[in-house]
Amino acid sequence: MSAQPIDVPESDPPYPHLFRPLDLGFATLRNRILMGSMHTGLEDRSRDFPKLAAYFAERAAGGAGLIVTGGFAPNIVGWLKPFAGKLSWRHEVRPHRQVTQAVHAHGAHICLQLLHAGRYAYHPLSVAPSKLKAPINPFTPRALSARGVDRQVDAYARAAVFAREAGYDGVELMGSEGYLINQFTVARTNKRTDRWGGDAMQRMRFAIEIVRRVREACGPDFIVVYRLSMLDLVDGGSDWQDIVQQAQAVEAAGATILNTGIGWHEARIPTIATSVPRAAFAGVTAKLRPHVQLPLVATNRINMPDVAEAVLANGGADMVSMARPLLADPQWPNKARAGRAHAINTCIACNQACLDHVFENKRASCLVNPRACAETELVSTRAHTPRRVAVVGAGPAGLACATEAAARGHRVVLFEAGEAIGGQFNLARRIPGKEEFDETLRYFAHRIEETGVELRLRTRADAETLRDFDAIVVATGVTPRAVAFPGADHAKVVGYADVIEGRVRCGPRVALVGAGGIGFDVAEFLVHEGASPSLDAQRWMREWGIDPAFETRGGLATPASEPAAREVWLLQRSPGRPGARLGKTTGWIHRATLKAKGVRMLGGVEYLGVDDAGLRIRVDDVEQLLPVDHVVVCAGQEPRRTLFDALDATTREVHVIGGADVAAELDAKRAIAQGTALAAKL
Repeated sequence: MSAQPIDVPESDPPYPHLFRPLDLGFATLRNRILMGSMHTGLEDRSRDFPKLAAYFAERAAGGAGLIVTGGFAPNIVGWLKPFAGKLSWRHEVRPHRQVTQAVHAHGAHICLQLLHAGRYAYHPLSVAPSKLKAPINPFTPRALSARGVDRQVDAYARAAVFAREAGYDGVELMGSEGYLINQFTVARTNKRTDRWGGDAMQRMRFAIEIVRRVREACGPDFIVVYRLSMLDLVDGGSDWQDIVQQAQAVEAAGATILNTGIGWHEARIPTIATSVPRAAFAGVTAKLRPHVQLPLVATNRINMPDVAEAVLANGGADMVSMARPLLADPQWPNKARAGRAHAINTCIACNQACLDHVFENKRASCLVNPRACAETELVSTRAHTPRRVAVVGAGPAGLACATEAAARGHRVVLFEAGEAIGGQFNLARRIPGKEEFDETLRYFAHRIEETGVELRLRTRADAETLRDFDAIVVATGVTPRAVAFPGADHAKVVGYADVIEGRVRCGPRVALVGAGGIGFDVAEFLVHEGASPSLDAQRWMREWGIDPAFETRGGLATPASEPAAREVWLLQRSPGRPGARLGKTTGWIHRATLKAKGVRMLGGVEYLGVDDAGLRIRVDDVEQLLPVDHVVVCAGQEPRRTLFDALDATTREVHVIGGADVAAELDAKRAIAQGTALAAKL
């Protein structure tokens, strides 16, 4: 549905620092909200620019102050991948004008991000300061000659001029996350001995020269955001004095705004996943505050208005950057300004539909908002003929379908056999590091009320109950798959739901049968005791090895993981590494966390049986006994389709969605997308 007008309080605004205009001297941003750069996949083909324009237009209409596009390379060698987004030829300018015009029509400013991939480029033409292959890339870059470095600087200046011609208010120069500029600034990747390498001042010459040339080429009334890597989180990164020196030099060269960059893609420390505490890195931006005069932007895991307001009110930053929160809810700023934070569809930092999609060469979307990047395709209009619709099951699929259908004007009754809405989300939110899932349940509870869905809890619908509805949507979810080894009925053997919901308290030694997403979640649940480190930034930094003072080179310290609450074995029947099929950008985090907690992960396991002594298994033809107190079954799920099978033979319109349709692990992304798409067609 299109956004409805939001009334804004005229006095006593709820977040005064967040919505104070920012005067840049030659332009005034209407608030302190920067929609950070995030690649969507729509940047790579000019034929997708109408979709890109619609995507940004919704965020501009939603109240963002300054928007930064996904990365565009300043030349071919800087491509992220072959034929990725680029702005180096004049004929590439025109398609961008539909983007800038769409944003300006709604009163926001927009900058184009210039990103040269350097050694992160996934193609054989890549170049870098030195001939050093990135550990996450099969291609070895060619070392730039001194003249080649000059040509890269020229390319940045030329691309910035084209951006201005395209109507952009400025550019963001990507100087962090391990891309080309960042590769020049640190000893880890810059082994040069000419004027572009050597000591810290020599290494940052490339960055300074780019800022100076862009300012010279584009004039004084053009926003130049410099994305400064304030915390590299890799060996051989910058120390604090290097960062301060670079910030001051970039300021002197003509930058308008300094944006915070955190971590490299090859760093083995998470920076934006859901297990990262909210605003965990705001302190490094605040630490730079006394050393520069430019507006500073804090970033990473700032997803709700109270968090953003606190960062600004404490004086540690002048703006906050939010990319995925505005992917999840384009109306985030308007809702916050109106004091309606409870209505925000909060980013849960799962990465499943945004970053995972991008790294799999798919178009980005959002788990909690499948319309993201599909604004021209998933169009939900008012229903011509309101219908009486029954949705059975208030898990993610049912909630999405019921609220979207009601928003379109249908009369919707949502049946739920349990005590509360949420389905499997009620399990996920109990996992340490997944507390953000509470926000999604809060959002859907609000949407039920806002759209007028009639919610019937503790009600098990059957064919007779549903006989008077025009359309029936079965979203009854899944049932855990049973195991069939000897002793499966032993008292030691329990289900994952019983453990997570607290009906069973496991003993000190536990084996988990099944190492998919649920198995990893249960392992996290069992090795932690008490409050999660995800709710305490200092504890979390100690666990991952981050210097809380941000002084050391790369910001690194020795990791100090807290002792595990239990001894855990994580087992899977199939051969290979457990967790190999977890999310592309987050799976390594789960594996690293459990490894630090001493969890033993085994693949190719044959289950021989459970008895009083424990779980007997065979691995590589060797039998062994795991002397465990409990065996938790996490062996997957089966669709719960009894109701659908009973209704399918009738002549009524019946649909099945979510886990009741396909129970391939627990897939909230597919469930919410399926529910939303169906509701748009009812």
